[in-house]
Amino acid sequence: MAEHRSMQRAALLDAARSLLSEGGTEALTFPALAERTGLARSSVYEYFRSRAAVVEELCEVDFPVWAAEVAVAMERVGAPEDKVEVYVRRQLELVGDRRHRAVVAISASELDAGAREKIRAAHGGLVAMIVDALAELGHDRPRLAAMLVQGLVDAAVRRLELGAAEEPDVIADAAVAMVLRGVPG
Repeated sequence: MAEHRSMQRAALLDAARSLLSEGGTEALTFPALAERTGLARSSVYEYFRSRAAVVEELCEVDFPVWAAEVAVAMERVGAPEDKVEVYVRRQLELVGDRRHRAVVAISASELDAGAREKIRAAHGGLVAMIVDALAELGHDRPRLAAMLVQGLVDAAVRRLELGAAEEPDVIADAAVAMVLRGVPG
């Protein structure tokens, strides 16, 4: 019985990822989840009390996987400048990943305080990954610099998500140049 519930919950989360990546937060409804999974709408409520609860669980499941992919890519390089570049590029590469698109859609949605706090904590963990590299590069306030770098990454992600006129590589190159060399590039 527990295994069946676990499989149903996983199916609901997978359906939620698809709905978010296809249609944004408006697409994530309990009727749509029920239709995607073949469950009765009332059964969906047995697994999640609200849409925010679905979003919260997606963050708990998907954000660590995404962050781990960034961390692994950073571990493959040695120099602090290379670590910062990989930090930016890997996040931008993940934009096409369904889990990432769901996280982006989630962050744009109206969430309760608990879900927002979980997203903030997850982002804090992501930002912490480059603090040491920025300190090695000479930043006297590396935590602040890391938060600003993440802000630039977030802006580049939004640009990619909008289907901007520029190619993804052009956006990634511009983001890396700005992070590593400033506005003059």
